[in-house]
Amino acid sequence: MLIIPLCLALGACSMLAPTPAPHGEVQGASTSGAELGQSDVNRIATLGMHDNLDSLYRLLDKLYRRNPAEWKKTAGSRELAIKRVRDAIEARQPWPELQGKHDIQALSLALTPDFSGDRAAAFIYGAADMIIVAHGGKTKFYLIDGFDAQYLYNAARNMEIAAWILNSRKTAAGQPLLLSNDMSESERNISFEREFGKIIARIDLLAEMTTEKYRRAGISYLQNLVGGTFLQFLPVR
Repeated sequence: MLIIPLCLALGACSMLAPTPAPHGEVQGASTSGAELGQSDVNRIATLGMHDNLDSLYRLLDKLYRRNPAEWKKTAGSRELAIKRVRDAIEARQPWPELQGKHDIQALSLALTPDFSGDRAAAFIYGAADMIIVAHGGKTKFYLIDGFDAQYLYNAARNMEIAAWILNSRKTAAGQPLLLSNDMSESERNISFEREFGKIIARIDLLAEMTTEKYRRAGISYLQNLVGGTFLQFLPVR
């Protein structure tokens, strides 16, 4: 007899429970003929690079919103400034304010206290260039491409160091190099930290996959060698 009241109570609770807010869904990339020339690792690396660059562009937009004086040094609008940086990164063109420097040298220059150019643009360009260099200088990968796990690992650590410098280093006037995370008493905004964390995690995963690929190749060889000798079925008639 208690079953009916219990069911009614549960039904009432379910009707009163708030509907979960939508959080989107996984969006897969469209299939292309180029995938025929990619291994699973190549494909994951290509998707990871695409997502890492998108993360850097989001960081650039966030930095420009918190530091509008930076984009005003090089462009007439925030959108145009972002486009210029994006075009330079994807075309592998040098960024003028970095004096021809690339990779970690560009990143280091962008984070020096006395850098007077568009620091947000220089920082994101230097970070992107460093990541691309760690991937062999490419943003799309095919069967002929390989990865150095140590270089990838180093790139992830470089991003950790860059994020720490951005949050801790001051200019000669005692001001932050760029306003980013806000950990004040009135507000707690760590969206920058989360975006950096995504980039670091993607690169670390690819480094582990690269190491695992060669390790598993050796194990598979031994398994086939042992199996071919000892794991054969015996005749029963």
